[in-house]
Amino acid sequence: MKNVKTIFKGIVGSQAYGTNIPTSDIDFKGVYIQSIDDLISFNYREQYEAGKDECYYELRRFIQLLGTANPTVLEMLFLPQDCIAEKHPVFEILIKERHKFLTKKCLNSFGGYAIAQIKKARGLDKKMNWEKQRVERKGIMDFCFVITPLGPRNLRDWLGYQKGNGCRQEFYGVTAMNNARDMYFIYPSDGDLGYHGIVNYDETSNEIRLSNIPKSEMLKGVPMSYNKDGYMRHCKDFKEYNDWKENRNTQRYVDTTTHGQQIDGKNLMHCRRLLDMAIEIAKTGDINVRRPNRDHLLDIRKGNVNLDDIITKAEEDVKGLDAVYAESSLPDDVSMEYMNDLLLRVRKAFYGWISKNDSLSKCDSAHMTRYNRLLKLVYALQFKNQISNKQLGLWSGFLRKLKEEGRVTIDELRSVSPKLRTKKVKKEARNSNS
Repeated sequence: MKNVKTIFKGIVGSQAYGTNIPTSDIDFKGVYIQSIDDLISFNYREQYEAGKDECYYELRRFIQLLGTANPTVLEMLFLPQDCIAEKHPVFEILIKERHKFLTKKCLNSFGGYAIAQIKKARGLDKKMNWEKQRVERKGIMDFCFVITPLGPRNLRDWLGYQKGNGCRQEFYGVTAMNNARDMYFIYPSDGDLGYHGIVNYDETSNEIRLSNIPKSEMLKGVPMSYNKDGYMRHCKDFKEYNDWKENRNTQRYVDTTTHGQQIDGKNLMHCRRLLDMAIEIAKTGDINVRRPNRDHLLDIRKGNVNLDDIITKAEEDVKGLDAVYAESSLPDDVSMEYMNDLLLRVRKAFYGWISKNDSLSKCDSAHMTRYNRLLKLVYALQFKNQISNKQLGLWSGFLRKLKEEGRVTIDELRSVSPKLRTKKVKKEARNSNS
């Protein structure tokens, strides 16, 4: 994405939890800041995906999600050091404030996610647990039923009991029944009446084929119903199943079919992890992303334990969460005023803005004006990727001296970064000595 600066990028998911296996993907999440022009125009974008396993949030959106105690976003502030791929100095402002976002909202966010994982784990509607008849391809005739004196009978079965051409659907004519949805009459023939059959030979259409029936044949009609809605659902399910089969997580499928418990162990592993973290947050006011019970969680994933027992224990812990959070000293919420101030602090630090009320310098207002101009220029160059984070560190020391002492030399300026020998920078440095 153009005109953005990534201020944080980290490895999340199983790699961060310590529950990764050799076939695990490496997922990234990050935070970026857009340019001022994008923020005040229609180009603002709150998040974007750089790939299947890589997602980034704009700073404002990131703080909004922190305020809701979103588990995935909160974990980004507590990642182990070996999972941090990139971190801008201004992101430290958020790191230092991270515990402020651990509130009683975590009860519903972490607990709610855990409950959702239990429902998924049971897999009542998981494609890997669909019964055979649901994933085998069926045709229109499987959803057609002939009305007989003994009750409805599947069209295929009914045709099998007919004699001669009567057992072949292409020798039948069909007319729609008046004022009756998806009801028809079917008419047999010996093949000389020009009937079109009941369905297309290749069943490429989801409609019944209709024919013109001579008046002399009208009394031979047999009533038939067509469950069109059922056929359409089947087609949708069949397509979804095949799409899932083609793109499914092979290792996850193998794990589930191997332990044979018809419960998705990976969902249950996440459920157990989320519940443990929810309880830890309430009791300790902290988040431990790298899980200490890694081996137990992997046993759950692989089905090496009784998964029904894991569900039972999880449901008990869910019921007890209310009491745990009622006794917790966590604040109920984080205020919008606080989040707004934090957002401004990070943005100002990034763009190089210094508020008149900031007690960062004892310099006079004229000197602060020169300092601000040069600082904004440095960050503008950084935003255009013309200065690295390492160079930014050198510039920070340089600017700190300018702010404290009020004077810098051209030689000092050149020693910081040869790439920044622009007339504008030199001019600002000379002005700072005036």
